[in-house]
Amino acid sequence: MDRHPTPPAGVLGERAMVATGHPLAAQAAADVLREGGSAVDAAVAADAVLGVVEPMATSIGGDLLAMVVPPDGAPLSYNGTGRAPAALDPAQIEALPGRRIPERHPLSVTVPGAVRGWHDLHRRFGRLPWARLLEAAIGAAEQGFPVAPVAAREWRLFEPVLQRDPVCASLFRAGRVPRAGEVFCNPELAATLRSIAQDGPEAYYRGTPARAAAQAVQALGGVLAAEDFAVHSGHFCAPVLARFRGLTVLECPPNTHGVAVLHALQALEDRPLDPEAPDSHVAMVHAMREALQHARKTVADPAGNTVCTVVVDADGLAISLMSSVFKRFGSGIAVPGCGFVLQNRGFGFAAPGELNGAAPSRRPYHTVVPGAALKDGRFHAALGVVGGAMQPQGQVQLFVRTAAWGQPLQAAIDAPRWRLESDTALAAEEGVPEAVRAALRQAGYAEPAGMGELGGRSDFGGAQMVMRLPDGRLAGGTDPRKDGQALAV
Repeated sequence: MDRHPTPPAGVLGERAMVATGHPLAAQAAADVLREGGSAVDAAVAADAVLGVVEPMATSIGGDLLAMVVPPDGAPLSYNGTGRAPAALDPAQIEALPGRRIPERHPLSVTVPGAVRGWHDLHRRFGRLPWARLLEAAIGAAEQGFPVAPVAAREWRLFEPVLQRDPVCASLFRAGRVPRAGEVFCNPELAATLRSIAQDGPEAYYRGTPARAAAQAVQALGGVLAAEDFAVHSGHFCAPVLARFRGLTVLECPPNTHGVAVLHALQALEDRPLDPEAPDSHVAMVHAMREALQHARKTVADPAGNTVCTVVVDADGLAISLMSSVFKRFGSGIAVPGCGFVLQNRGFGFAAPGELNGAAPSRRPYHTVVPGAALKDGRFHAALGVVGGAMQPQGQVQLFVRTAAWGQPLQAAIDAPRWRLESDTALAAEEGVPEAVRAALRQAGYAEPAGMGELGGRSDFGGAQMVMRLPDGRLAGGTDPRKDGQALAV
């Protein structure tokens, strides 16, 4: 894996900082900040761009969650996750194999929450006009953009998903997927975004996209209806929290599995964690395994794909905003004429009758976990680590490296990671010391093989993080495993 040229401490800045998954998204956010926009404005602008340039990871067909830390006042989390269709009949699920919705199935489609989430966040924390926030995304979709290397690799790897639906195959060029550096345009998405910019979220939730999405899903045997879009809402709420090495760590409450981060950190709080001691790494994995067991009692496979943008503005407002279509290219069902795929979060439901069982208008277990941390009651860091079940695991490893071991931000992001694929299977990234690797195998964690769509090619995630340093400056870090960039503004 090519390592990022960013210095170990990360990109340093005096006023404002952006860390996000693509240079075009970083530039969009930076431009918004320079024009006087807030951190929330910048994060929305970046996320809209990410939905254009990383269609396998996110889009307006997916969900959104955010963690917001004002410079003065209580932190807030935002839950923009969508619900199952009102017409979902548990009897339909009972007849499916294992009494579970398959990962890519018409019944797996839940209402997308991203567009409503952008608008709710902007209404509360925005400064610039709403339409301004979507300009860069519209331009990228209409005029085209060069496909980035990691996005091109995933596009090719998940090409079979595109081939299942003729509309999706045509939209995302199944059979001739774009190579790295090749320009890709999505004029249908540009037109959809332009209508949202002009008329607000109602253009999406009560307009053509809602009707076309419902028709596409119903034609394949699903039950998503236009009315499901019309009644969608997100909400702000207080985050859940835990103490770790002088920090107050903040996570979104359920239906996300952010609580797994807190459980693991609480288990590690009083342990002597030595970066050179293999048994410390084993203790981290044990704590993470138990935390994931707690969080996924009713879910078999919380793997997915996500994007993350972290912004801190000159006034000190900070946000970690994450959006996702869940599996790569979501359900694989594209909305005709609108330029995007629908998410497949319904795969996160358990069997009917269980705590997280599939039911009408219910939100499923969710993997997206934007996080933040306070120090002495003030903003210290905001972060996200994309990659389904890697999200809480990556956060725990970053918090241990930065807060317990004192590693510089970018060095902590670059460091090799481990990833639990199940309670007994653990992947170790290249660069994990052999002594640590041997201790993990001796502790009973086997090398994963042939598991899931990646077939053992474990995804070690992609982190974006901004941290306030003791001298008041901001450090921004972005993951070399993705196509991202950190920019000081």
